[in-house]
Amino acid sequence: MFVLESTNSIRKKLLQHMQSNHIIHSQFAEISGINSGTLSRILQGNKPISMSQLVAITAGMGLPEDFFFDDYIEECFSFLISIRRIRPFIIRCAELDRLDCVEQIVNRLLDDLSYVSVLFDIAEELFANSKRLAAGILYRSVREAEKYQHSERLALCHYRLFLIDLGEDLEENVRAATQFELYVNRLDEADQLEALKQLMHVFGMVHKWEKVDTLAKEMHRIATIQYDLQRRSERSEGVQKRTERPLYYYILYAYLARSTASEECGDYKRALEFVSLYAGGESWIQEKDEEAKRILGQFSEWAVANTFLYRLMSGEVDVLHEYANYIASQEDEIFIAVWHMVQAANLYGLNIDSILERFAAYIPYQSDKTEFGEYNPTILKESYAQFLGDLAVYRFDASKDADTAIKLVLEGLNLSIIINSSKNIITCMTLFEQYRDCADIEAKEKFKKLSSEVHRLAKKSVILLGSL
Repeated sequence: MFVLESTNSIRKKLLQHMQSNHIIHSQFAEISGINSGTLSRILQGNKPISMSQLVAITAGMGLPEDFFFDDYIEECFSFLISIRRIRPFIIRCAELDRLDCVEQIVNRLLDDLSYVSVLFDIAEELFANSKRLAAGILYRSVREAEKYQHSERLALCHYRLFLIDLGEDLEENVRAATQFELYVNRLDEADQLEALKQLMHVFGMVHKWEKVDTLAKEMHRIATIQYDLQRRSERSEGVQKRTERPLYYYILYAYLARSTASEECGDYKRALEFVSLYAGGESWIQEKDEEAKRILGQFSEWAVANTFLYRLMSGEVDVLHEYANYIASQEDEIFIAVWHMVQAANLYGLNIDSILERFAAYIPYQSDKTEFGEYNPTILKESYAQFLGDLAVYRFDASKDADTAIKLVLEGLNLSIIINSSKNIITCMTLFEQYRDCADIEAKEKFKKLSSEVHRLAKKSVILLGSL
């Protein structure tokens, strides 16, 4: 068999190593653990090198594991292409962060579009094992090569890339969500529900509450249909693709999302109507296992806390301390509750110094996960940025503590810049201008530097928008 000259580099370097170190064939076979006959055929260029053999050769020569990776790309295409050799190579490249090699081998493979489905399967494996950057390379290549524009595989590529692209930059997240949203209805219903949840998180963080409400209605529609079908179906559970969480969870979550959207729009009466819906799951959920009890318990706790919150925000200020006493036993929810109490204090002129002192250990909130993972780090940072602005207003108006208020505003502005939250940036900059006369030279200088960073972000956003 004719072997390309460039593919012999691994063999040549191995022979040079053996010669310079006076190692005979049988000795290297023993050192590397490769069968002597197999080693002979490899050296003669009559047999392709498998991934396990490459690892053994590299270790036997005392070299870094990825030393021959660039050469091995040629090896993969010099003999009959074998996914049995290529798959473990891609996976190992991902594990060692050799994304350059992943990209090269994927581009070479896609000269033949029959490998699209194989690459998609490898991407799914990498994604499941949290090798998201490498998986992203494969998903993007599959997305570009996919012929059938309405295929579920294409939609899944867009969904995975949306998840991979999510980060701390809220504006970037919105762009990713807007692009993916066009494909969400092409996903299997099992994937659609979790995808809608992720979209709601992104749009909620930038306060697009009408969009959240629309997505929540769609989640409720799909989950309700699927739950009814599941209850009436005589087929075993293994026949249908399972959702990440039970179907009834998404029905309850849709009510919770619509309640939150109503709250954020100031419609507390409507918010309370949805509270009663996600609090009443026990009346219609058929499952009675431990998971169902746990989920129902969590939604019930949220219902109690949010009932206090909506009553407070509606003007029933006498529930403030009852709300604080209840939330004290719900550690994962304390920070969010205190933030809302600050908002209520600003709205109704309340003194909550004792509450702020009582829960000081939870500000800033350090945990990033409740039992169901509802608060991810970016959501909490965005909430904390808002909290700092609200607390600054409270300190300035209620405590007449201008120094603390200005420090809080600058901290909030800095965090808002980090996550690129345009709404919070505007809020903090407006607050600083209100309190400017109370700021010292150091604070004004810090504000000037942060303002320069805001202008840089704004310029970046214009460039990115122009590229869409």
